[in-house]
Amino acid sequence: MNLTIKPANPQGKGAVAILDSLLQAKKQLVAPAKNIRQISSDLFTSLFVLNSQIRFKPTAGQTYWLYFKDAQYRLSLIAPEQWPQTQSGRFIGACELQSDLTWTLDLSDDCASDRGFIQEIASRRRQLEEKLQQAEKIDDVLPVYLETLPYYSRVLASALAYSLKQSLQKSGISGLSFRQAEKRLINSID
Repeated sequence: MNLTIKPANPQGKGAVAILDSLLQAKKQLVAPAKNIRQISSDLFTSLFVLNSQIRFKPTAGQTYWLYFKDAQYRLSLIAPEQWPQTQSGRFIGACELQSDLTWTLDLSDDCASDRGFIQEIASRRRQLEEKLQQAEKIDDVLPVYLETLPYYSRVLASALAYSLKQSLQKSGISGLSFRQAEKRLINSID
């Protein structure tokens, strides 16, 4: 009888790998002070990107491309001009992981002019704003650990939460509610 022993975790994506990835990300982190509007915007855009399928380890400063196909978003290493739309799906926009582990998304012209798509984004944004306003503290809404996300998205979501907590602390709004932080921002502008 020939028994082949398979590794329990052939992709090496267990708890140790997640912790190592998080520690590495935290060491490289440069999180500036941000006001509540910047934090809210960064959180929304980052969660939008992180809720897509990511099958590689993104690197800060690198451009990636977001597509929508088969009812899901996918982040890709391949630019839209490098493959046919029938394979890639709808091109949503170019994404970049920033040094503070937040994401930017530059919408494609097609998506930016698509009224239905913009309304969907606005609806999602309102949902996040409602969560922020209902939370006792802004910190409570940060994605510390989201089990539903795939591996790299989960690691990056945890690192994002750590980064935004650093920004909240540097801004002096950690532990405040969304309304308290907005009030502080308005008072600082006056």
